[in-house]
This record gives sequence, structure tokens and C-alpha cells, in this order.
Amino acid sequence: MKEATLAIDFGGGSGRVIAGYTSDGELCLDTIYRFQNRQVRMGGHLYWDFLSLFEDMKSGIRMAVEKGYKINSIGIDTWGVDFGLIDKNGNLIGNPVCYRDSRTDGMPEKVFSLIDRSEHYSVSGTQVMSINTLFQLYAMKEENNPLLVVADKLLFMPDLFSYFLTGVANNEYSIASTSELMDIKARAWNYGLIRELGLPEHLFCDIVMPGQERGVLKPEIREELGLDYDVKVVAVASHDTASAVYGVPVKEDGKVTAFLSSGTWSLLGVVTDEPILSEEARINGFTNEGGVDGKICFLQNITGLWILQKLMSEWAEEGRCTEYDVLIPAAEEADISSVVDVDNSSFTSPLNMAEAISAYCKESGQQVPQTQGEFVKCVLMSLAERYRKGIEGLDKLLPRPVERLHIIGGGSQNKYLNRLTALATGLEVEAGPVEATAIGNILVQTRYKLKL
Repeated sequence: MKEATLAIDFGGGSGRVIAGYTSDGELCLDTIYRFQNRQVRMGGHLYWDFLSLFEDMKSGIRMAVEKGYKINSIGIDTWGVDFGLIDKNGNLIGNPVCYRDSRTDGMPEKVFSLIDRSEHYSVSGTQVMSINTLFQLYAMKEENNPLLVVADKLLFMPDLFSYFLTGVANNEYSIASTSELMDIKARAWNYGLIRELGLPEHLFCDIVMPGQERGVLKPEIREELGLDYDVKVVAVASHDTASAVYGVPVKEDGKVTAFLSSGTWSLLGVVTDEPILSEEARINGFTNEGGVDGKICFLQNITGLWILQKLMSEWAEEGRCTEYDVLIPAAEEADISSVVDVDNSSFTSPLNMAEAISAYCKESGQQVPQTQGEFVKCVLMSLAERYRKGIEGLDKLLPRPVERLHIIGGGSQNKYLNRLTALATGLEVEAGPVEATAIGNILVQTRYKLKL
């Protein structure tokens, strides 16, 4: 029986259960199960289907057992900011709401009519985005949502999965840091802010750091999965970005290297020992998120391949081509130079992404894409241009300018986008690993060191 560590990685569109094991001194990955993660619109809100995701996670673990793996431990990472609420009996109160829901529209303006933006950033170190947990909770308070009255604990998505596996409730450091409710220097909850905004203090759990054990599988879960031994669940860097950053092989050549985690979101930044909380960092839209060993992932959240993914889903519904092997060459041949602001709110959750891009180009006096190749080129050039601006912002804040950009995640496979990024930034660009998130997840559990 081969011993393995399981990384369970939930992304905004899909999830995976991956087994990691060592062979001849090298870390090997075995993708056990992939499944869909979909958003469900109901009653005017957009939800995650947590029940299906939990069942898919269990199915993946069961498949690993049936494949003959002896599971040493399990680590779970997900996207940031979203959460579930549980009551005093430990029951989930409704499906978690998706960060793309419109309930937070206008919430930042309301909150910052009560508190000072600069002072807030000097404590939270968080890039203000309406999707953040702070604004989700304040929206619930503003509408007198009864869930806040009956809720006993707030659990971020990886915390929630862990809780229903182990029965132990806590909040992991890296995912908690996406909330905009932490004192990032103290690595603790900012209870002063929580009280000032009238949010229930009791919702927030003890913060655990990556590498700490969260609990062991409950007996009924073990029985359901066909296990006759204890399996611990470990707190990894459970924000998927933090796991991905930890999965990047580090070169000891003295060059200042930035990371770009490229997926539905693009996360561009560097790893630092302490947060950067200057006014310039705030104005330039940087956030300080928790990493492994108490480090900080100093980064910008950028709308990433979401725009292209949404286009692809629209084209699939229309019966048009969705093959990257066809569309990327078409983009390379397309004669168009239009770029859009990928972070513009019109691209957050439009009913039709192609129409949103066309409207933006028309309003800004640029060529409107017509063919699929032109749309793809417009999106990829826009991303590369946004990365250039992000690097410029980093260079203003770091002691030395960035010299290398390491692209990780699924988007690192897009060689055309990598080339456009290299041209736009003027940097040395390296790509991979694609499975950086799973690798980082497993490395925290095992403390195995990658050979460079």
C-alpha cells in the first residue's frame, strides 16, 4: 500500500483531489478526481453548491482509498473571501453566497463613510474590493439578515470543508487574511473594527497557522470512506494563492522574482517577511495576504482568465469553437490592438461577456472585436498590459525592481499570453508548475523540500 498525502483544491470553476507521494526522492502527483464547481442563481442571489462540493470531495477521497493509497493526511485549499455560517448545533445555515453576488454593490462606500480608508489599510493591509468578507457581512447587517442572529460561527470555505470532516471549527491564517477583517501585523482578528461596524464578535474562531493539525476524520466519515485508521486534516495555506506561491521553486541567484498565479483570478506579487502598509501601497491597490511560516504574499488581485472563460462558456452555448488549439493561433494572427481594463466592473459578472467587451471598446473609441480570434487577442493583450502596470506598481514599493516573473497555475500553459507578458513587462518570464497549488498544499503537509 503506497502512502500518500491528499491535496483537495477547490477553484472557482472546478475542483480536484490529488495524491502526492515521493518516488526516488522526488515528489509525484496523481490526479485522482476532477469535478465541476458551479454557481447557482436562485431567489435573486448567487450561491455555491456546497452540498455537492462536499460530496465530490468525499468521492475523491474514497477513490484514493480504492486505488490503494494509505492516506497520511488531507489538506484543503479554496478561493478566498467566501464563507458559510453554522448554528449552535453545528448545522450549516444555507448555502454560501458567491462573491460575484450583487449584495455588496455600494458597500465599500457605506463602510468608508464610517471609517477612514488610510487608517483602515494601515491595520488590515487589504486591497479594498467589494467582494471581500468585510463587505459581505456588512451587507447582511444592513439588510437585517436573520442568519447573522442565529449564526454561531463563521467558517471560510476551506474551514467549512474541514469542519464537516472533523467537527473542529477554526479559521486558517491565509484564508482569514482575505477577509479585510484582520490586523495583518498581529496576525489576529481586528476586533476593534468588528465592534465598530457592529458585526457579531462571536462568529470569529481561533486562527490556526499553516502546518497545524485541524483535527482527524470523524468516525462516521471514516466509515463512509472505507477507512479503518485515523486520518488527520492539516491546515495548509488554505487560500489557493498562498498554496500556489509556496509551490514555486525558488532560485537562489539573487534576482528579485515576482509571482503571477494565473487562473480565473490573476494574483501578482512577491513574498515578504512583513506587510507593506504604506499609503502608496494602498493607493496602488496592493494587498497583504498571509503565507506559510507567517510570511506575507504582497500582491494585487487582478481579474484574470475569468473573462476568457466566460467567453468560452458563451461560445459553447452558441455551438461555436472552444478549442484553445484553434483559438490561440487565430488570436496570434488577428489584426487588432484594442485593450480593455480587465478590472472594470462591467466584466465582473455580465450577462454576456462578448457584448460587455464590445461596448467597452466602442465607448473608448477602439476597434470592436468581430471574430473569436480578435476577442481572444483583445483579452490576452489586456491581461499583459495589466500585468505591466502591476509590475510598475511593485517596483515603486520594493527596494529593488523585479527582474523575473514566475507564472504558475493553469494559465501558465498559455504560451501566447506568456510571450505577450514578457513583451509588455520586459522581464524574464518562467512558466510552471501548472499544479503549483496542489504542490504547495502537499509541501505544507509533508514539509518535503523540492529539488531545484
